[in-house]
Amino acid sequence: MSTELMGVLVMYGLTVLLAIPMGKYIANVFKPESANGPFERFIYRLGGIDPTREMSWKENLVALLTINVVWLAVAFTLLVLQGILPLNPDGNPSMTPDLAFNTAISFMVNCDLQHYSGESGLTYLTQLFVINFLMFTSAATGIAALLLIVRSFLPKVVDTVGNFYVFFVKAITRILLPVAFIVAVLLVFNGTPASFEGKDSIISMQGDTMAVSRGPAAGMIAIKHVGTNGGGWFGVNSAHPLENPNYFTNMVEMVAQVLLPIAMLFALGFLINRRRFTWVVYGVMTLGMLCLLIPTIVTEVHGNPAIAQMGISQPTGAMEGKEVRFGPMASAYWSIVTTIISTGSVNSMHDSSMALSGTMELLGMMTNAFYGGCGVGFLNYYYYLIIAVFISGLMVGRTPEFFGRKVEAREIKIASIVALLSTLLVKGGTALAVWFFVKYPDASTWTVKPSAWLNNPGSHGFSEILYEFTSANANNGSGFEGLGDNNFFWNYTTGIVLILGRFIPIIGPVAIAGLLARKKYVPESAGTLPTDTGTFGLMTFAVILIITALSFFPALALGPLAEYFSLK
Repeated sequence: MSTELMGVLVMYGLTVLLAIPMGKYIANVFKPESANGPFERFIYRLGGIDPTREMSWKENLVALLTINVVWLAVAFTLLVLQGILPLNPDGNPSMTPDLAFNTAISFMVNCDLQHYSGESGLTYLTQLFVINFLMFTSAATGIAALLLIVRSFLPKVVDTVGNFYVFFVKAITRILLPVAFIVAVLLVFNGTPASFEGKDSIISMQGDTMAVSRGPAAGMIAIKHVGTNGGGWFGVNSAHPLENPNYFTNMVEMVAQVLLPIAMLFALGFLINRRRFTWVVYGVMTLGMLCLLIPTIVTEVHGNPAIAQMGISQPTGAMEGKEVRFGPMASAYWSIVTTIISTGSVNSMHDSSMALSGTMELLGMMTNAFYGGCGVGFLNYYYYLIIAVFISGLMVGRTPEFFGRKVEAREIKIASIVALLSTLLVKGGTALAVWFFVKYPDASTWTVKPSAWLNNPGSHGFSEILYEFTSANANNGSGFEGLGDNNFFWNYTTGIVLILGRFIPIIGPVAIAGLLARKKYVPESAGTLPTDTGTFGLMTFAVILIITALSFFPALALGPLAEYFSLK
């Protein structure tokens, strides 16, 4: 176990060591004086974009939303026609409209929730020109969204917040493409396929002939982690031996998916010249991660108490649903990291996780503010930050201020709406699904009856439903795969949650930052409440903890916590 623990420590330590210089590089890329390269200028000319034009926060949000609508329409069209399009050596069929609706939205919003199996549900054409394409654009959208709030931290009044298109293009050309290329090369040299060949036939050790899917998988697997996307080329994601062949590739994929979320924090510190503030935010997020990770590792390493009561030894921990080449500790680390950020990829089956581990995985997505996805991780943290500033100001009897700007009614209303919307989407969707499951279990007109949705009864079945809506709202994409989700109910309901759960937490913080940027800057004085201290960091952590607990504890008590205590 000490060797496994060392592997986890090395993975995280290497990530932070790489994230610091990466953050400085990202800050240099997005400084106003940073020049555009010839390839970027070509893209601007092709799109009719003036890179020197500054836009207001409203204009930037319009640009962000409209370009995503175009990608959604293109993706949906290709998915419903993929069966008759080229680059389909395995003859995979077209998607049904409801599945195409869910899939197109899911990858557009960086969630990558998959209600299909990767190798049989898509063709090489749609894997490349829908899935791969959207993995780059969705990650770049998140990075650009974070950069739109930077000027609200600076000590000057501004009406413009930059140019979304410039941020978006540079995020792809200067960050995502180079890093994804390096990761893809490392994966290819360790056995991940990167060809356009169709399925191959192999003979197993017991003499069975099997068809094994291949394809240009390495590039997609690289950007799925670099861009915190998460969708798998193969059905079982990074638990597949071709998608994640060995412990080295497991380390590469783990570092890749955590690198940019942490690097973007450090980049923010360099851009606003407030590195102490950045370290406080990083400390709060890391504390939150540890509060989720440590119980998960402990419970997975100690094994299943129900199996122990049968007198069966579990020297390697709880191994159900896990790959032997990774073990329970590396699997536990992956399961928490992938749920606190918006990757959602898996190297073990979360449906087989211990009940306490499932609770921690759900809490990571419900909080959705510890590291988070590329750029949007801090945006989710930002509205908690505004609420913490407001409460702290009231506690000390001062008008709440954030970096020299007063936080007033409009800002706190927006932050509160964003925070409460998450609860509404998750618990409202879960309640609707449970109502159909209980009220109409054998609905005769449904192709897949509600009674056939769940693979597990009782509290674990409730957890499967809760997890699906939590994952969709958090733009995560992982799932308790005991749930039968490829039907019109789940495709449409989670599709709606995907859109709202992605764009409202972007629109809200960008709007708050745009409003603050136009307010008069008041220099900090002896009476100003500092927001870059450990005390304020703990205050923010308490706000996150209280809001999440009050919002979601009743639902957790009905699901994973009930299952946990039933095993005692």
